Amino acid sequence: MKEYQLIIFDWDGTLMDSVQRIVSCMQKAAQVCSLPVPTSVSVKDIIGLSLAEAMQKLFPDDVPEQHQRLIQCYGEYYKHLDDTPTPLFSGIEPMMRQLHAAGKSLAVATGKSRRGLERVLTETAMGELFRTRRGADDAKSKPDPLMLEQILDELSFSVTDAVMVGDSVHDLAMARAIGMDSIGVTWGVHAPHMLAMHQPVAIMESVTDLHRYLYPHL
Repeated sequence: MKEYQLIIFDWDGTLMDSVQRIVSCMQKAAQVCSLPVPTSVSVKDIIGLSLAEAMQKLFPDDVPEQHQRLIQCYGEYYKHLDDTPTPLFSGIEPMMRQLHAAGKSLAVATGKSRRGLERVLTETAMGELFRTRRGADDAKSKPDPLMLEQILDELSFSVTDAVMVGDSVHDLAMARAIGMDSIGVTWGVHAPHMLAMHQPVAIMESVTDLHRYLYPHL
């Protein structure tokens, strides 16, 4: 089993159980903006993309000004108005701290804005564990691999040293685009058969299994 020096994690649906809050806030934002309310499945399919890209896919017939209003409404609900819990998945924090203590380089590649990412890193006290992070403000939206390329360049790793861990096809497609190994996790938005289409090296059904895979010395 290969041991990776650099482990890059998606955030929403991979480390944090935030999917239901994202769905709720997106549906409420659509209501406020008097637009058709997207289904839960439709919203889950765009999780991992930047908000700008997500709005284009969910509301393709609307103009950029409407998309910007949707983004503003969504942000207000997510930060202030919606109280759907967003805990870290059980077992995530001890896994991350153990990987960090073992000398693994950890990074985040997410569709969240940089401000949103920094907020949740502060709230979870996880910021110190990551050597770097990239969000929607820093690079093109997934599945474009630019944010992965930036992380590799900044930390001076080759693509063969790293693995991308994510719950969506956007995460795995991003890794595949530059020949990086990926690991799919099933507790987020996309089903195993969808993740398998992007040829991950493994698909994990529990945090415990992921922990053992990333650190086989347990």
